[in-house]
Amino acid sequence: MKTMLIAACMVAVLCLLPAAPAGAGQDLPAQPRPGDVPPDALGNDRDGNPVTVSQHRGKVVIVTFWASWCGPCRRELPMLGKVQAVVGREHLEIIAVNFKEDRRDFNAVVRANRDIPLNFIRDSHGRTSDTYGVTTLPNMFIIGVDGKVAYVHRGYSEEMIDGFIQEMLGLLPPEALNKPAYT
Repeated sequence: MKTMLIAACMVAVLCLLPAAPAGAGQDLPAQPRPGDVPPDALGNDRDGNPVTVSQHRGKVVIVTFWASWCGPCRRELPMLGKVQAVVGREHLEIIAVNFKEDRRDFNAVVRANRDIPLNFIRDSHGRTSDTYGVTTLPNMFIIGVDGKVAYVHRGYSEEMIDGFIQEMLGLLPPEALNKPAYT
C-alpha cells in the first residue's frame, strides 16, 4: 500500500516537472496570461483540417495540453469530455492538444477515449505547445468569448474541478446556462 502511494505521488510530481522543449536550449515565449490574446493556430484536427482559436470566436474555448504518459492529463480528459457533452458546442469548444508525442501514443489515447467529444489535435513537433510556452502538463487555457485568455491552469486535481467549472460557467452566456441540462 505504501509503495503504491509513493508511486502515485511520483507520477503526479513527474507530470508537474518541466517538459523538455522541442529545441533543447531554445527559449520559449512566455505563456499567455489572463487578458492576453493567445496564439491563434492550434494545429490540424484528426481529419487534417486546420483549427484556430479565432474560428470559435463568440464561444468559450478551452485549450488543454496533455500527454499519454501524464496520469493527471488522462484523468482530466474525461472530465472535460463530460463538460463538453453537457454544455454542447454552440457555446463551448474544448480542444485537447497532444504534447510532442508520436502518432502511435496519440492514437492509443484517442482510441481509448473515443466516446469523449473533444477536438483532439496532435502536436508531435511541439509547434503549438512551444508558441503557448507550455513546460508543464496538464496546462489549460480558458479563453472567453472575446478571444482573450480568462484563466490559466497548470496541473490537475479533483479539488480544482469546482473552481474550474465556476470559472467556465461564469464566461458562458445566459442562454447556455438556461439549457435543460442545468435544471
